[in-house]
Amino acid sequence: MNEKIRTARLSVYSNSFLVVSKLIIGFLSGSVSVISEAVHSGLDLFASFIAYYSVKNSSLPADDEHKFGHGKIESLSGFTEGILIIFAGLWIVFESIKKLIKPTDIDKIGLAIIVMFLSSLINFVIARKLFKVSIKNNSIALKADAMHLMIDVYTSLGVMFSLFIIWLMEFLFKGKHFHFLDPLCAIIISFIIIKTGYKLIKESTVELIDTSLDAKEIETIKKIILSNDLILSFKNLKTRKSANVKFIEFDVIFDEKLSLKDAHREADNISAKIREDLMDSQIIIHMEPCTKQCNDKECLDNCKLDIKK
Repeated sequence: MNEKIRTARLSVYSNSFLVVSKLIIGFLSGSVSVISEAVHSGLDLFASFIAYYSVKNSSLPADDEHKFGHGKIESLSGFTEGILIIFAGLWIVFESIKKLIKPTDIDKIGLAIIVMFLSSLINFVIARKLFKVSIKNNSIALKADAMHLMIDVYTSLGVMFSLFIIWLMEFLFKGKHFHFLDPLCAIIISFIIIKTGYKLIKESTVELIDTSLDAKEIETIKKIILSNDLILSFKNLKTRKSANVKFIEFDVIFDEKLSLKDAHREADNISAKIREDLMDSQIIIHMEPCTKQCNDKECLDNCKLDIKK
């Protein structure tokens, strides 16, 4: 089992534990902010299942029906998670407004504070692990899962702080005048959740519509191509990304006297160098002879001969 799948499974286990813990304490205490955190963790759990499924299947090799592999499963999972997160945030707003209109007492505040602290600690550790593996493997599914958990860290700390203030005010003033802080904190959490969902949808959509690699990666490709002394120019450079796989294709221009065998060897050398700098790249190179009568702007801009002048 590879590192991506092991890490995704770890997230499933941790979120399962947190959902059960928060739900029990939320209903025992009557705290809408704790219950909203349970819902948030429930979403994280669902997101973890999606991430686990996507990283497990996105790495499957290409087949007859999916010639370019299954990498977009990760992007699609991130988009789905974003939609669910937004709906959950809106539900929390609705429930919190009802609590503001008709406040309820909060019991077992001390226990709720402890659960929120443990939740923050556990999620922080798991999120750091997810971020590390997502960067190493260029996985948007694991990155999305890590983003969920880091938001949970901050929201859990926020709930813990609001519950502490309520407990402190009850202790000092012997009253329940500050219970409005509980649904108010839940509303703040919901807006953070909605923002996270929007950000995730935006990032996933970029990959689903075949956006080019970033400028730094494209510049690296250009430098590698032009570093070959036998290449006179190149054109039609196209790039896209699917999960961790980078698809790169371009035309290289050789001297017309160069043999096909030598040209093919140099094309292989270029591919190897690109893969050294940009891992998981699939490269298609079309070889053309130089006629010195080129009207293609990209070819002229990259040409090493005086013809471009």
